Amino acid sequence: MLGLQDILMLVVVFSSMAAGALFPGFGSWFRSVPLPGMLGLLFLSFLSIPVSSIWQLIRKSPGSIVYLVFTKLIVLPAAVFFLFERLFPSHALAALLLSGIAPAVMSPLIAEMLSANTAFVVVGVVVSCFLIPVTLPALVKLLAGRTMFISFAAMFRTLSLVVFIPFVLAELLKRFSPAGARRLLAIRYLATLLIISMQMLGIFSGYAETFRRQASMIWIAVAVSIVLAALYIVAGFLFSCRMPVREQLTFMISFGLINNVLAMVFAAQFFGVVEPLVAAMYMIPFWLLLVPMRMYQKLRLGPAEGAILTKTAGIKP
Repeated sequence: MLGLQDILMLVVVFSSMAAGALFPGFGSWFRSVPLPGMLGLLFLSFLSIPVSSIWQLIRKSPGSIVYLVFTKLIVLPAAVFFLFERLFPSHALAALLLSGIAPAVMSPLIAEMLSANTAFVVVGVVVSCFLIPVTLPALVKLLAGRTMFISFAAMFRTLSLVVFIPFVLAELLKRFSPAGARRLLAIRYLATLLIISMQMLGIFSGYAETFRRQASMIWIAVAVSIVLAALYIVAGFLFSCRMPVREQLTFMISFGLINNVLAMVFAAQFFGVVEPLVAAMYMIPFWLLLVPMRMYQKLRLGPAEGAILTKTAGIKP
């Protein structure tokens, strides 16, 4: 059973998608928001997580981190590519690009909502972001025989800024203005909804013409993205089925909630129409995955663990 905040998030997300597609002129005002929005969402995530818990996880569980990153960035994309190459080859490259991308910057917030291991998710996001300039082009070349050159130095600088700036700002605010940090945490859920709604408006306004002229391409992309989401969440469970429930949720979140905005950027830069379209349409199952993961969380952890955010976030269940 979904909580009120779950339902509110889904309503905001899907209404923003519809508004962007139906009113592209209005949505075009927000087309520059997706990438800066990533910084804002990471800042809000770092704000709620003690840095000590991150360092403690790195010291105590390096093997678990390596296992998560390796299965997410290498094993999963290879398996998905071979499956699509056999069953739906026209979208195999799109499936590979999405499968090999890093987890989304929204993942830590969703992890907190679902009582998963938030520090584990944060470390997975950061490590994966710095590895994909190497792993993703290598997989594309090895498996698909296509060239995808990402300047490691340029990408490393960009990702360093994307991760470093939110982290430093969050730590400075917590250190020098604890009251200000608490006030921001108190409105974090609403701030997150605002950022997400602007991102959806900007992304879907760019596909308004495609919705009108080539609707069949859209629906195929949506169907492919839903199949991929189902594969990801099942794979997340299978790779963690012997772990505690919170770690299972961590793997499901890290596998299913992917940074499709970054995948869109790469796909549009190096490939044709299909790949960025599938990446954009993944926004739909991205948010729908909240439903089965919430149901699994409540089934395994019980209603007492069903709070959408911790009390430190200022949101009551």
